[in-house]
Amino acid sequence: MTLKTLALSTLALAAALIGGDARAAGPAPAAAPSASAGITTRGWTATQGGRGGRIIKVTTLAAAGPGSLAEAIAATGPRIVVFEVGGVIDMAGQPLKITQPFLTLAGQTAPDPGVTILKAETTISTHDVVIQHLSFRPGEFGRPKKGGGDQDAISALGGARDVIVDHCSFSWATDENLSASGPRFDGKTPEEWRKATSHRITYSHNLIYEGLGNSVHEKGEHSKGSLIHDNTSQVLIYGNVYVSNRQRNALFKGGAQGAMVNNYIFNPGDRAVHYNLLDKEWVGQPWQNGRLTLVGNALRHGPSTVPGMAFFTMLGQGDLELHMTDNLAHDTQGRPVPLLGNGPTTTGKIIVAPKADLPPGLVVRSAADLARELPPLVGARPWARDPLDARVLADMSQGRGKLIDSEVENALGYPRHAPTRRPFNADAWNLDDMSPKAGWTALAKP
Repeated sequence: MTLKTLALSTLALAAALIGGDARAAGPAPAAAPSASAGITTRGWTATQGGRGGRIIKVTTLAAAGPGSLAEAIAATGPRIVVFEVGGVIDMAGQPLKITQPFLTLAGQTAPDPGVTILKAETTISTHDVVIQHLSFRPGEFGRPKKGGGDQDAISALGGARDVIVDHCSFSWATDENLSASGPRFDGKTPEEWRKATSHRITYSHNLIYEGLGNSVHEKGEHSKGSLIHDNTSQVLIYGNVYVSNRQRNALFKGGAQGAMVNNYIFNPGDRAVHYNLLDKEWVGQPWQNGRLTLVGNALRHGPSTVPGMAFFTMLGQGDLELHMTDNLAHDTQGRPVPLLGNGPTTTGKIIVAPKADLPPGLVVRSAADLARELPPLVGARPWARDPLDARVLADMSQGRGKLIDSEVENALGYPRHAPTRRPFNADAWNLDDMSPKAGWTALAKP
């Protein structure tokens, strides 16, 4: 199979697996692309992203200034951001803040080796955003242990909605690698709370690994995968691979509503998936039941996993409406481990939900197939793997892995790719979904 064929088949298969489709839109909101451009529905998320907007080209790996990613993100109006340069964008600790809606970041358009964003937290506090095929690696970059300044790799903040983060790679965050959060109690009713925090978020086919443990976080140990914060809703975590994050693979907090479907979790430390409403954080507010659907996921213990650790752990004081179907959990020798566990101070109760709460049309695989089928699909640019991603997937296949405290513990360290360039050719791409057209070599040459 040629590189071009692999690229086309990988993107096409991934698009099919996520259950996304293009549907005719209703009346276009203000400043949105025209209704004829359609919308993309993935999970509970319905978004146009930047579809129908102008093309903005990233032409430099500089952290800011003309032609930079930061400048493209800060632009207003519907826009599709494409890359005429590949390599490393070193933000030197400065954040990337996505505050303007109707944005598509199409990392698949970059020449090999693609684009990696270092030493930055990327936040999304707007709506209608699609991010694909980029790598995010914050790291501690020499900062003092417990010195503060912790960073998520990507976090959807309060008010974020209709966001898709798909086929990206995340490692070395000093808070969570990939999260959804916001102000948990803005408004007078629980319905208003849910509107004020992140909702209709889809995280799909990402590779999420090696959150840093004893690093810059002021609390100390903080190797975390994903936090789905209190009162977030309609959050779908679909088809991702989590590797060597100590906890939060993922954590759904009090009153959160969402689903994890077809995720593969390898070598967590002491918790894989868990739920937790902390009463001290809900003082004066009526507790809300969480709602969580776990379908077709698989856990495999690794060298850093506490023996006997369950697939799902119930923590805290609030109750949870939980549906579980076709989930698997095995230790390092392939022996079954419990699917359910409780923390030592848990008082919250599990309310068994007989029916899965899933978005319509979602394609669900068998959990038994994930170890074989997911690794070739997940992460940024699987047709041309970043060496860091290739290494962690190879280690996972051999049952190897460890929790780390700093990016310097990874033998490869921060990537130092030489810059590459290639003009963007709009004729080579389907601009509606930023997939490559058959017959073009847009992805075949660096």
